[in-house]
Amino acid sequence: MATNKLHIRLRPTVVTDLETLFEFQLDKEGGYLAAFMPSDSTDQVAYLANHTQFLSNPSINYQTILMDDVIVGSISKFMMEGEAEITYWIAKKYWGHGIATHALQYFLELEATRPIYGRVAFDNFGSQRVLEKCNFIKVGVDTGYARARHTDIEEFIYKLEK
Repeated sequence: MATNKLHIRLRPTVVTDLETLFEFQLDKEGGYLAAFMPSDSTDQVAYLANHTQFLSNPSINYQTILMDDVIVGSISKFMMEGEAEITYWIAKKYWGHGIATHALQYFLELEATRPIYGRVAFDNFGSQRVLEKCNFIKVGVDTGYARARHTDIEEFIYKLEK
C-alpha cells in the first residue's frame, strides 16, 4: 500500500468497491472528459458483471484510490492489443486536489510494466497534466468515436518508458 501527505492510499479493488465506482462514472462532466465510455456505462448490472471479471484477470492491476479511508476513485493497468494501458477515474467532488497525480505516481511504483500508455481526450487538460507530471511523454494522436460525446474526437497518446 502506498500513502502520502494527502492520506491517499491504493489497495486492490474488491467487489464491494464496485457500486461506489459505478456511481462515480455516471457523472456527466466526468464522462464527457473521459469521452471513451463503454456503450453500457449507465447499466449497473453490466458494469458490475464486467468489473467483477476484471478483478480476477491477472493481466489487469485494478486498484481503488482512498483518501482518509474514503473511496475517491480507481486506477488500473490493462492490456489492449498487446500494450499496457493506464486508466483512472477520480470522483468529481475530489477534482483539483492532486489526487490523480499522487495516485498515478504510487501506482507506477506498484505496476512495473513498461512501456505503459495513457490515452486522453484532446481537451481533457487536467488528465494531460496528470500524465505529464508523472513523466509520460505525448507520442501520438488518434481519432476515435467518443460515446460520451456521440462523435469522433482526437485523443492524445502518452507513453512512459521507464
